[in-house]
Amino acid sequence: MDEQDGAEEEHGDATAWRAMLRVATPALVTLVVVSGLMHATLTPYIIFTQKTLSDQGAGTALVSVVISAGFFAGGLTPLLSDRADRRIGYRVIVPVSLLTLAAALGLSGLGLVWVTIAAFLVLVGIPEITAVIVDNVFNEAVPSRHRASLLSMIAFVESALIGIGYLVLGALMDGLGSSVGMATYAAVPLLACLLWLPVLFRGARVTTEIEKPADRKAS
Repeated sequence: MDEQDGAEEEHGDATAWRAMLRVATPALVTLVVVSGLMHATLTPYIIFTQKTLSDQGAGTALVSVVISAGFFAGGLTPLLSDRADRRIGYRVIVPVSLLTLAAALGLSGLGLVWVTIAAFLVLVGIPEITAVIVDNVFNEAVPSRHRASLLSMIAFVESALIGIGYLVLGALMDGLGSSVGMATYAAVPLLACLLWLPVLFRGARVTTEIEKPADRKAS
């Protein structure tokens, strides 16, 4: 019984890896990396904006209001994700979000507190819409039988890139100053945008049709 259970478990693991390889189209792998870089930009940007605003002369009360409003916008704008997906589609909205993040970081680098506030409030919500749309793409691309394990691998990649993003942005802000460090970090979303351009212009498929066991039995 133990040998049989072990064999079934080994077969299940092999099946999971085969399923992952079958859905891992170049476009899907690119989307995973690009999505991770987007999160690695957005999350540290939201957190470190507090220090940037303080260094630019904003008081604690103003910083708290701005960050609170930013989180409110970040929670409200994803409600528009379905409409954005139907009208624009993830292929276009991904680079749009990356460019808005780069613009927000660049504007923060000007060192003008009200420009930083305006950029933060206007632009912080757009990547949140994209995050919901991309998560939906991942759910559709991964076969349901192995979805939990494969999506956890995608989440790990994003979390690892977010952690690296904190370290990089923190080092840039310490070494160059908060404003210039923010502007320099705009290279990350721009790099992600460049990685996405081949998928955007070639129209490569992110998802791959997965043959279901029932289909195989029927055939």
